[in-house]
Amino acid sequence: MKLLAFSDLHRDIGRAREHVERSSEADVVIAAGDFASIHKGLEETIDPLRAITVPTVLVPGNNETEDALREACEGWESATVLHGQAATIDGIDFFGLGAGVPVTPWDWSFDLEESQAAERLSGCPDGAVLVVHSPPKGHCDVSGDGSHLGSQAILDAIDAKRPSVAVCGHIHESWGMESEIGPTPVYNLGPSGRLIEV
Repeated sequence: MKLLAFSDLHRDIGRAREHVERSSEADVVIAAGDFASIHKGLEETIDPLRAITVPTVLVPGNNETEDALREACEGWESATVLHGQAATIDGIDFFGLGAGVPVTPWDWSFDLEESQAAERLSGCPDGAVLVVHSPPKGHCDVSGDGSHLGSQAILDAIDAKRPSVAVCGHIHESWGMESEIGPTPVYNLGPSGRLIEV
């Protein structure tokens, strides 16, 4: 299965249209959160993506809520919004968890505490494709000042569930970074995205 995966469009309509064009190369499209910027521009970013007809898995970032993303995607037949849920596409399990994890410093942000994330991640099937907005602690999570801002709960879930691949975004300074946790490749996608074979 070929995945087209990206994150953090932040209202970049031109980039959204590019992914629509590229989607014909993929079996499944993954959009790992942050379509909006501080809760503004969500619908205007989702609207061009609706032209994607292959199955598309989306998780909310910390710049939009789960409810807002579900509402924005209403009527888009190929879209599945996951936040603490799994879906099976062509025999392959996908599991998604959005939001900022751990809690960010911004009062406007859609976040989860580590304990809340751990609880939701417990339902991830073994070997699934894991789609998270936030990176795992210590992997693809380095900020501008060199701090590791990723999630311990996500790291623990990858250790336990051994996803076939884990994709994330969120930490802009780490866009394009790759890592491995045991047998699981981890990619911080960013808006330019990448094609991944599973």
